[in-house]
Amino acid sequence: MCGIIGIIGQEPVVDRLISGLKRLEYRGYDSAGLAVIDGSGIARRRAKGKIVNLEAGVKDNPIEGHVGIAHTRWATHGAPTVANAHPHCAGRVAVVHNGIIENYAEIKNELSHRDFTSDTDTEVAAQLIDQMIEDGASPRDAVARALARFRGAYALGVMIEDEPDTLYCARRGSPLAIGIGDGERYLGSDAVALAPLSRDLIYLEEGDWAILKTDSLEVFDESGAAVTREITRVDDAIELSEKGQYPHYMLKEIHEQVDTTARTLAHYIDLGEMSAKTPEGLDFTQVSRIAIVACGTAYYAGVVGKYLFEQVARIAVDVDIASEFRYREPVLDPGTLMIVVSQSGETADTLAALRYASEKGLKTAALVNVMTSTMAREADIAMPILAGPEIGVASTKAFTSQVCALASLVVAAANARGTVDNDEQTALVRDLALLPGAVAETLDASDDIAALAGTLTEARSAFFLGRGVHVPIAMEGALKLKEISYIHAEGYAAGELKHGPIALIEDGTPVVLVAPDDALFEKTVSNLQEVAARGARIILFTDAAGAKAAAGLSGSIITLPTAGPLSVPVVQAIGQQLLAYHTAVALGTDVDQPRNLAKSVTVE
Repeated sequence: MCGIIGIIGQEPVVDRLISGLKRLEYRGYDSAGLAVIDGSGIARRRAKGKIVNLEAGVKDNPIEGHVGIAHTRWATHGAPTVANAHPHCAGRVAVVHNGIIENYAEIKNELSHRDFTSDTDTEVAAQLIDQMIEDGASPRDAVARALARFRGAYALGVMIEDEPDTLYCARRGSPLAIGIGDGERYLGSDAVALAPLSRDLIYLEEGDWAILKTDSLEVFDESGAAVTREITRVDDAIELSEKGQYPHYMLKEIHEQVDTTARTLAHYIDLGEMSAKTPEGLDFTQVSRIAIVACGTAYYAGVVGKYLFEQVARIAVDVDIASEFRYREPVLDPGTLMIVVSQSGETADTLAALRYASEKGLKTAALVNVMTSTMAREADIAMPILAGPEIGVASTKAFTSQVCALASLVVAAANARGTVDNDEQTALVRDLALLPGAVAETLDASDDIAALAGTLTEARSAFFLGRGVHVPIAMEGALKLKEISYIHAEGYAAGELKHGPIALIEDGTPVVLVAPDDALFEKTVSNLQEVAARGARIILFTDAAGAKAAAGLSGSIITLPTAGPLSVPVVQAIGQQLLAYHTAVALGTDVDQPRNLAKSVTVE
């Protein structure tokens, strides 16, 4: 996860910028850089690899200034090279950036007369602002107008050599904090970077942008109106700074999914070519069947993958719970690709399944969050999900990154096997490219979902229903609720209601339906009416078309963004995460460390 730090003050900033980058190392990165305004303009140093390489470069070729920005980059657009490392400069402008500017290709085409030096989406921000200044705009107006052009998720730090006493910053989707010091101001992607510098922090809200000077701060909302944001006093510099403004790691990690889904997708899809990338060593034309093995939440990600692989790439897929896989003595054909899915890469049952498949001579791939893990080392192919450290025991961002990676692999497989044409592949990639923006919109429903949480707190049991690809999302929603709220919950295929579960429905029983408008929507609504007639308390998670069609039915409706076939499971899953979170908070349970559970299960 990329990291940002910026300082404008009275004293030299380079050493403090590097220290801030070191505090952000936990986020993961593959290059680092910094820029300052010195007596001759913008001076920049960048390095591939670890921060120690950047330190060495600064030592060999020193620079200094009283205003500067710095960045650790986890490669998205463009390989991890010095040329693609941040900050990016264009003329009089330097920029650092977290997230993805989705319409960068459109902007870059408009600026084709300018000299681009990287493969990143970020560089268009520097180029566009510099072009506007060149065309006569003031720096302030150039930044404001450029922000209005960008689509996607971003946290930006901007430095302009014509204003050596000013830093600009903005956020949409990606978090950003401002630190207040004595005659200094600080900028950080999270409070970890700012902890030694300031305990008085301002967390920018969605769409905010700000102008920082040594002795002043101006904050503007999305409309450009001046606003005042609350200053948060961080008393415990280590623990609270890691959580930022969030009361729990889980909520923080739910909100990080704008960034994490973007980063995962950027690794697996090529927006320039509008295609999916096939991991090295994997040839889908030689795969006759796929076996996906995982535990818990990762298992449900695998079930989502099954639906998508079979529907889009037309490959038969088996999904197994890892603890059962070996013991049922599965028939494994030589053409079977074994994919194990694990956040830690150390889950004992899943690792045992991987070794079992290897012994049987299968091609194996590990989809993991920790690329130094045992599974990543032992599998034939190691595939990262790039979710960054996940501290909350109930998995959120790791799950959605797993789904994003699997969905991207589906597109690669479909292309290789000829089950989609070029236009269809482009449409699928576009669907995935728009997902981070849809995630940001989904988070806007948090307050509405929180208002419903009270309806679950008195429940003894709750039922989650879905059809098609939403069956595993319903099951994952049930798992989340019972993990952190301790309410018994079960997820079912909606068509199974009359085969037993409906006997448990009584007056006031909460029934959550995951049902965006699709080919199966009418059938799911019929199931809704069946349980409503028996007194169930209905909560329908749908989209705008589904909400319109369900108007007048009893119960509550949560309308989430409309999404394409590959991205809709992620949108709906985040709705379930928020429902579980707010219910647990209402009950006062330990959200981040629920009883009896561990983050990684390393014993069978």
